[in-house]
Amino acid sequence: MDTSPTATVPGYPMPRAAGCPFDPPPAVEELRAAPLAKVRIWDGSTPWLITRHADQRALLNDPRVSIDDRRPGFPHVTAHRAGRAHSTPRMVTNTDAPDHTRLRRMVTGPFLVKRVEAMRPAVQGIVDRVIDDMLAGPRPADLLTALALPVPSLVICALLGVPYRDHAFFHHNSSRALDRSLPPEEAEAAGQALIGYLDRLLREKLADPADDTLSDLGARVTAGEMSHDEAVHMGVALLIAGHETTATMISLGTLALLRDPGRLAALRERSEDPKAVAGAVEELLRYLTIVDSALRRVALADIEIGGATIRAGDGLLFDLAAANRDPDAFTGDPAALDPDRPARHHQAFGYGPHQCLGQSLARLELQVVYGTLYRRIPTLRLAVPFEEIEFLPDGITYGVRALPVTW
Repeated sequence: MDTSPTATVPGYPMPRAAGCPFDPPPAVEELRAAPLAKVRIWDGSTPWLITRHADQRALLNDPRVSIDDRRPGFPHVTAHRAGRAHSTPRMVTNTDAPDHTRLRRMVTGPFLVKRVEAMRPAVQGIVDRVIDDMLAGPRPADLLTALALPVPSLVICALLGVPYRDHAFFHHNSSRALDRSLPPEEAEAAGQALIGYLDRLLREKLADPADDTLSDLGARVTAGEMSHDEAVHMGVALLIAGHETTATMISLGTLALLRDPGRLAALRERSEDPKAVAGAVEELLRYLTIVDSALRRVALADIEIGGATIRAGDGLLFDLAAANRDPDAFTGDPAALDPDRPARHHQAFGYGPHQCLGQSLARLELQVVYGTLYRRIPTLRLAVPFEEIEFLPDGITYGVRALPVTW
């Protein structure tokens, strides 16, 4: 493989094909034919792009691969992120063990599978009430704002102890903080607004604790187990991840099903079969892979993989969508949506020690929504032509600006 400076190296990220909004960029799919490939990112550096399912699993679980964004060679997503790396507090999203282990342990409890499953009746109640409100409201409705955002926002607010009345504020600012198309100063201002908000809320919890995750973080600050800044940034990360990604998946998954009436009808008929709904959720997670910014790491040592040598200091990009369409990992045609496909081993939540902390909660919310929405509104359909749906390619997650529906 020619990786010399004079070699032709494709730019990354790559555009999706016109008319194929659910598929990874064709150029990324083509690169999966080679074991590893170099790509060129915004600063001219050429990290490795990892596209194969097995290679991603091997490297994401390798202690010689680091998520520490302060290390030389780390492939930052933007110049803004690169400039902030040394001033950003250490969090679960930018630390290796043992710091990562310590910080993750602080918030694992609420997201354990058994504790999340115990929330199912409460989540079902939230989904039913939100659907009631949508049915009582005007038609057409924007499914994103009428259902997809309120459901996970209500759930994460209750779990964290964040007032739901502030949901418009934190949704607006989290969207802007993650928008790669914004000028750096605007994204920074949105991020700082969230930090200020969580800082004030944490101080309130320190003075008057309640039965919620922010109060638990406050107790750990008081006990000296973590710093105040660590707790604030942990709260920001949980708040953003807890509503933004699930809301995107609800709306984009619904759009994919509305484009495939046969699959939607089959899911509706089996909506009271928990295993069938859970299987459909896993396949939709695999098929859509809404994380639209590759996972980013840097090699700490030379690593031999796929017949190539990754050198210490080389940046690594993990394109999850490409791995989730890998024909060596998934039966049948991975480019097709098939809710009967065994897909639980997808990597929509990443893999390894930094795999998404809230994946059990996301699965529960998606199962309840997908198992309820299409059964309760069997005539749900798009209110505009599919071609008029605007997709958002510039965030950390890939979704739609709005999803007009009627029934």
